[in-house]
Amino acid sequence: MVSLAGSQIPSPSPGQSPCAAAAGTHRRPGRSMRTIRSALQQPDSAPGSPGAAPRDGFGGDAGDDSDIENLTDSVIDFHLSELAATAGPAHPAAVAKSSSAINAAATELLDLSRDFSDYSSFNSDISGELERLAMAAAAWAGAAPRSADAPAAAVDLNDLESMDLSPDAAPLERVEPFVLACVQGLGPDAAPDARRVAAARIRLLAKHRSDIRELIGVSGAIPALVPLLRSTDPVAQENAVTALLNLSLEERNRSAITAAGAIKPLVYALRTGTAAAKQNAACALLSLSGIEENRATIGACGAIPPLVALLSAGSTRGKKDALTTLYRLCSARRNKERAVSAGAIVPLVHLIGERGSGTCEKAMVVLGSLAGIAEGREAVVEAGGISALVEAIEDGPAKEKEFAVVALLQLCSDSPHNRALLVREGAIPPLVALSQSGSARAKHKAETLLGYLREQRQGVGCRAGSVAATSLAR
Repeated sequence: MVSLAGSQIPSPSPGQSPCAAAAGTHRRPGRSMRTIRSALQQPDSAPGSPGAAPRDGFGGDAGDDSDIENLTDSVIDFHLSELAATAGPAHPAAVAKSSSAINAAATELLDLSRDFSDYSSFNSDISGELERLAMAAAAWAGAAPRSADAPAAAVDLNDLESMDLSPDAAPLERVEPFVLACVQGLGPDAAPDARRVAAARIRLLAKHRSDIRELIGVSGAIPALVPLLRSTDPVAQENAVTALLNLSLEERNRSAITAAGAIKPLVYALRTGTAAAKQNAACALLSLSGIEENRATIGACGAIPPLVALLSAGSTRGKKDALTTLYRLCSARRNKERAVSAGAIVPLVHLIGERGSGTCEKAMVVLGSLAGIAEGREAVVEAGGISALVEAIEDGPAKEKEFAVVALLQLCSDSPHNRALLVREGAIPPLVALSQSGSARAKHKAETLLGYLREQRQGVGCRAGSVAATSLAR
């Protein structure tokens, strides 16, 4: 399991920001079920601002968070391999050696989209290519591309809209002139309209095939796209964000995107872009966080607050994207602290009450991750998280019950105070029922939690007996 305990952002020089260097509410214990149920139905008032490619997956760090990650592996039956360094069911290995790295990332992202979101809504620029890459290897058969400085053949970029980009109809030799024309169209001397069109065409090209994404990656397009992430033209910004998202499916392109200084501009797009740009920026940052060292950098560049805002005010798909990205980033303890400080707990507790939307389970997993630090546990209690999780164990489907009991374990394993609150919320009957009728993992977790509660009650009994004996002695 990946641990970020030793990862750090390079130390900035004096006066330089970390990004440049690397690129009260009152405590409300023991609220009734009716109270929390009513509260969960109220719209979230946290400030925030509301695009399209859920990349749902959860990694984890060492310690108690491993319970969350193991639960995810068991229930969702997926593994993040390189992206989150967990083990899991292997995909078919009979693939060409030259395309194995290409297919690893694409297959992984496809599985994540299927496991954590409504697949019918997975209609991003790259969904069709992910499907094809998951089925078979996309062999790299193209010749070495020409330099981006070489003269491009006379092409009309508008022809791409009607062009058949399948491998048989569009070999790399035919596509290459269009790629080079796009790179030239992104040049600093190009007109704004030309740059907008060029970014849109790269977005289109990058959604179809792995070999085209690799061709674009070595053509010089990535550093030319990065300045558009700060464009005041919302269409140009959205095209640049989505083009980089599509390109980031290629593993080697992630390093190139990072090296081009795209992290901080992507965070800017996450804050300022259209709804589609915000969602796709979140997904692009998720993809870049597959490079372990990038997770701390992304957090230091300010990604956590706009992701929390997306939790509060985004579409259902935007919330899923934000949840997934937050969990990945929060494998770093400092990002957990940033998430709690940014107010992530309250919208997460609200999302637990959004049954049937696909966000409830993921919200529980993120909540359990943030409960791995003391300030996170305190914030969960203050937001009524214990009540919400107990209600999920009472009324939720099997998967939600399993996620909820693991989150409660994280909250209560080292906290007698939280165990007492759990008893006051009436958790013992539903936990007993879960220990008898749940899945093997749910039974084990429920029995463990019940053991903690028995210890709590025995400790209270011993203390009460001691007090009574002292009184009689007097």
